[in-house]
Amino acid sequence: MLRSLAFLAAVTALAANPEFREVVPGYHYQFPRDHFDHPDYRTEWWYYTGNVRSAGGHRYGFELVFFRQGEHRGAPTNRSTWRVDDLYLAHLALTDVDGAKFRYDQRLNRAGPGVAGIRFDEGRIWNGNWEARIDPASGAQTLSAVADGIHLKLRLQPLTGPVIHGENGISRKAAGEGRASCYVSFPLLAVDGTINGAEVSGKAWMDHEWFTNQLANDQRGWDWFSVQLDNGTELMVFQLRHNDGSIDPYSSGTFIGRDGRAVHLKRSDFELEPVETWKSSSSGARYPVRWKISVPRLGISLECRAALANQELTGRGPEANNYWEGAVTYSGTSAGFGYLEMTGYDKAVRL
Repeated sequence: MLRSLAFLAAVTALAANPEFREVVPGYHYQFPRDHFDHPDYRTEWWYYTGNVRSAGGHRYGFELVFFRQGEHRGAPTNRSTWRVDDLYLAHLALTDVDGAKFRYDQRLNRAGPGVAGIRFDEGRIWNGNWEARIDPASGAQTLSAVADGIHLKLRLQPLTGPVIHGENGISRKAAGEGRASCYVSFPLLAVDGTINGAEVSGKAWMDHEWFTNQLANDQRGWDWFSVQLDNGTELMVFQLRHNDGSIDPYSSGTFIGRDGRAVHLKRSDFELEPVETWKSSSSGARYPVRWKISVPRLGISLECRAALANQELTGRGPEANNYWEGAVTYSGTSAGFGYLEMTGYDKAVRL
């Protein structure tokens, strides 16, 4: 979906405003190339979230995200290795569900002499020693990252092909030219590897989006849900909230059947109802941590519960946006796991 530009928005004020391409209907996807960078568009991210267990049943949720924010396009006038054509940002978070602990870290770099970047010819996306590798031939992926209290090395194998969200090749977010993204997911990845030395296995979800403009001025934030159900289906839904609390008609989603076929969902196809909230002592924001989700035409009725109430990531400095992103559990017409992201609950997100 929109994914977490909360951290990215904190540095947007640093950016120049060069001419980048806008996302327009009819984008023609070319895989595996489109799994990597699109420098003609200003903003891009690769977003991994997953739920895994150790052999003893200990549950973890993980998040690893790589951002690219374009600063300048065209031939560089500054030939320095340290010039800033793009900013590279990354977020890493670990939810120790059974240990009731949540840890996260973040970093911001320029490309420099190999400090951060994206290379299609190497199948590599990295920021320092945080890295994702994608095998162009098989789609198999590996993640590795080390931070204080977090050490993960994971192998991810797609169980379905990539899913393109939206209609006519784009995921529209607001009225007006260019208010959209190109949005691709691997909605079901089998995971094995280690977290903090423990052997783990489970499932993950990967989102990849690129765009130049998305939100309108009257949109405050969003709620995004990834759902991986025991019945072999997956679901993604998001709603965009206006400043007055109303829901934008460009909210949408995708249902993925057992055969991997994707069905686009319009705003009128689903309902999201907050049931219970948690108040952050850090930001003062009050986030819904229990929801009801229904897609009547597909016979889906679910309850979403946060694995831990406190899975808020707070930014650095007064201009940073804070957001909630964490592991959740689903019950209802089927059971399963996934991730929930919520932004704009303390102040409006500006992109």
